Parts: sequence; C-alpha cells; structure tokens
Amino acid sequence: MVKIRLRTKFLLSMVVISAGLTSLSLLLVRQSVQSEVKQQIFFDLQNSVSTFQSFQREQEATLSHSADLLADLPDLRAMMTTQHAATIQDGSNPLWHLAGSDLFVLVDRAGTVVALHTTAPGFTREMAQRSFAASLDRQEHWWFGAQHLYAVFLKPVYFGPAASGKLLGYLVIGYGIDDRVASQISRIAGGRVAFYYGDSIVTSTLSPANEADLGKLEESRNEAAAAIQLGDERFLRTTIQLSPQGSPSVRLMVLKSYDQATQFLDKINHVLLALGMLAVLVGSALVFLISHTFTRPLSSLLAGVSALQRGDFTYALDLRGRDEVAELARAFDRMRESLQRSQQNLIESERLATIGRMASSISHDLRHSLAAIVANTEFLCESHLSSEQRDELYSEVRSAVDRMTELIDSLLEFSRTRASLRPTYGNLRSTIASAMQALRSNPEFHQARMEVIQAGKTEGWFDHRKLERAFFNLLLNACESLPQEGGRVEINIRDNETGIEIKVGDNGRGIPSSIRSTLFEPFVSLGKENGTGLGLTVVQKIIQDHGGEVALEQTSSEGTVFRITLPHPAGPVSDSRASEEVSSAVDSGVNSTKQA
Repeated sequence: MVKIRLRTKFLLSMVVISAGLTSLSLLLVRQSVQSEVKQQIFFDLQNSVSTFQSFQREQEATLSHSADLLADLPDLRAMMTTQHAATIQDGSNPLWHLAGSDLFVLVDRAGTVVALHTTAPGFTREMAQRSFAASLDRQEHWWFGAQHLYAVFLKPVYFGPAASGKLLGYLVIGYGIDDRVASQISRIAGGRVAFYYGDSIVTSTLSPANEADLGKLEESRNEAAAAIQLGDERFLRTTIQLSPQGSPSVRLMVLKSYDQATQFLDKINHVLLALGMLAVLVGSALVFLISHTFTRPLSSLLAGVSALQRGDFTYALDLRGRDEVAELARAFDRMRESLQRSQQNLIESERLATIGRMASSISHDLRHSLAAIVANTEFLCESHLSSEQRDELYSEVRSAVDRMTELIDSLLEFSRTRASLRPTYGNLRSTIASAMQALRSNPEFHQARMEVIQAGKTEGWFDHRKLERAFFNLLLNACESLPQEGGRVEINIRDNETGIEIKVGDNGRGIPSSIRSTLFEPFVSLGKENGTGLGLTVVQKIIQDHGGEVALEQTSSEGTVFRITLPHPAGPVSDSRASEEVSSAVDSGVNSTKQA
C-alpha cells in the first residue's frame, strides 16, 4: 500500500485549488470580456447606423438643393416647353454634368421619360419609366434596375411660379449605390456593409466568399442585431430599413467582425495563464515551506508511535508548543508511560506465572528422574547382582542424570540474554553436519537418511555452539517422527538477499493439530515418552538471539517442514587461512554426510 505524506497532500491540495481557481478566473474573465466586447460591438453598430442615417440625410439635402436649383433654371424650362424628346435628351446633357449626379431623368407632363442620363450601363428608359410611375404612386425614393440601385429625389418643373400650377414635367436626380458608395459608408460605419433590394444583395464590402455565404443565410428582417458565421469568421450584424413600408424592401446591413474584436482575448488568456501557473508554483513552494511547521511535529509523533510499536518506550518526543499537535504529543507521552508501567506489570506477572509453570513441570520431571536414581541405587546396593545387572542399573541412573542435566541446561538457556552469544567465523553447513553426527551416535536413528543441499555461501559470524544445539533439537524431532522404514530428513541451505534460509523437512507423521498454535511455547509436548517440551522453545530462543526467525512452514501426515531465517551477520573478516580451515571442515562434514 502506497503511503502519501501529509506534506504531499498539502502540496497536491494547493496545486488542485490553485489550478481550479485559476481556471475559474480565466473562464469568468473570458466570459466577462466576451460579453463586454459584444455589447461594445452592438453599441458601435448602433453608432454606425446613426452615422449612416446622418450621411443619408446630408445626401438627400444636397440632392434636394441641387434639384431645386436645376428646376428653376431657364434653360431647363425652355427645353421642357419644346415637348420634343430628342431635343430635351440632347439639351439636358450639360445640365446632367452640372448636377454631378449618377442619374438624371426628365419626364414630361404626361409622365413620359424624355431624357435619361446615367453612369451605370444597362439602366434603360423602360426601367426608368416603371420606377417613375412607382415613385408617383408610392412616393418611393429608390429605383432599381439592371442590378443598379439609386437613391433619387423627384422635383416638379413649372412654367413660371409654382403657384401658377403650369406643370411642364419632372426632374429626377439620384446617386447610385455602388462599390464606391459602399466603401465610403463602410469607412464611415467602421465595419462591413451590404445593400439589399428585396432578398438580393446589390453591393457589399465583403469578400466574394463571405458575400456568397451571406446570400445563403435566411435573414430575419425584424432582428435588430445578431451573430452570424461567414466562412471561418464570426460577425455581429444589424439591419436598417431604408425604404418605407409597403414598397420593395431596401435595406442596409452593417457587419462587424467579432473575431477581430476579440483577438486581444488570446493575449489576455496567455497572460492570465502565465500568472496562474506562476501563482500555482509560488503557492506550492510556500505551502511546501510552511507545511514543514505543521508536519514536523506530526513526523516526530509518528516516529514515536513507530518506536512504541517496536517496543521502545524511551523514545523522546518533541513536546514544545501549545497547539493541538503539541497537546497530542504530550497525551501520547503520558499514554506511553502508562503502557510502559502496564507492560512491566504484565511482564512481572507473566514471569511469575512462567516460574510457577516451570517449577511445577521441573519438580515433576526432577522427581521422576530422582525416583529412578534412588530406586536404581538401592538395587545397586544389593550384593547378589551380576555384572550385567549392575551395568543395566548404572545405565538407567546415567540416563536419569542426563535428562536432569538437559532439563537444567534448557532452563539456563532462558536466563541468558543475547549478549551471551559468542560468535565465531564458520560455516553453517559444518555446524549442521556436527549436529547430524551427534544425532547418529544414537543407535535408534542409524537407519534415518539425512541429506544436506546447499546453494550459495553460508559462511558468517555465528555462535555455532548454540546453533548446533538448535539444529540438533530440530533434527531430533524430525527423526523421532520418521517411520520405521524409508525415513528421510532433508536440510536445504540457501543464501539470498535478506539472509540465509534453512529448511528442515521430513517425511514423518506430522505435528498434531492440537499443539500447532502453541508449538514454540514452553512445556508443550505430545506423544513423547521422555520429552520436556522445551526443545522448540530453545530453538526459537537461540534463533531470535541471532536476529532470525523460525516458523512451521507446513505439516501434514506426509511430513513437516520448519523454516529458519538468519540475517547476514556483521563481523570482522577472517584471514585466508581461517577460511581455508572452515572450508576443509565443511568438506569433511559433507563427505561424512555422504558416506552416512
């Protein structure tokens, strides 16, 4: 399980919070600026419309003034009195140039066009005749024909004063809505423009591709302002109606590029992103530095807890400060002292209980052996015994004394501390071979087959005398559980990164389930006639004194395996001669094992 330190949590929290706040700020600023830009563009569109309307009024005023002046010229009135179309057409040419308009039309009193001058080719008299009739009927000021649009002003021409009512005809002058006018209005409006007549675009300042896209859009004529997409560019538009209601629609659309207006947003986003990243980095650095103030007492407290878990009740805690962590450290220190006292009391109670159990067991075992000694010595005092009988009685006394000696040695082993170890440099295989040799001296185990398998180096600094006793106890238990025929004990020695591992396995009857959980406790024995119940306890004590572990790896009716792990011991390196002696001893032990 991966552990995440508290400082790392602080740092990750700061990064996440800073990144979230920065992203939220960027989003809010962007939305706010976009809204402000839209409002500004709409405001500019309204200003552009107002500017165009002012321009249109000035144009109409200029056109009206020019028409008034031309209608009062004697030459124009004289031509109109002739009522001859050719004469009027030819004679009106200088007047057209004098007016400087794009369209110059003269109509007689019957409503027939008698003179037409225009800068746009394709606009015929028939088109002018229809447009004039529409102007008289619906008071239209816009003429359209041959894809040309004109803003016109109509002025009656009278013979004499207008009050006399002697109408000679009509004068019509106008200016064309072409690319030149569209460009001029575009500069005044500060955007792109497009003139519509009906649903057709007459002229615009858009690119041909954008103009084609604009022509495909379905425009809502009641929409004052809207956003549209033309190609890869977005525009905001507004439309104004130039013609009166009930007549063919003449509209002006003013467009402003939304993408161009928001180009600076990318720069703002980059600046805000850089500031956000800087804020995250600076904030993370500050949190990393400041968090040490909070995590240092917690780290000290954690170290104290770990020390307590290892059984170290003397670890000093940092009790300075008056904050909650310092209070927690002081409370933990009080709890540790209480646990130490409780542990001492518990150890004392356990020691007394153990002494009681040991005294009870020892008294029974010693009393049994002493009874055997007393009885056999009484028999030895009799004079009629033969030498064979005396030897047998002596052997019984000697066995009882050996059992008492073994029991006392086992008890003395518990009283010794780890400091009693006397490590010497040697080979564990040689130690195991010595234990095997001592076991083979017992005629009961001559038929047992014992084999040692080694992988890697097994030399080191150990108390080989005590380890020999531990291995002897394990091998003795293994041999006692073997069947009468085909008994086999296998010892595997393997060197790895963590230490030296020894496995002692047999094909015996296994360990009863009733004692498996308490196997290493003192005085636990089952099915052994002369067992003291201290063999495996002594093994565990010796192995733990060496910093290792012993465990029951597996057991069943087909055999049992004990696993011993010894760490690589640190100690002075012996010279080459000592190493050669150890190697020769190991080789001799191995050879003797193979011979057996």
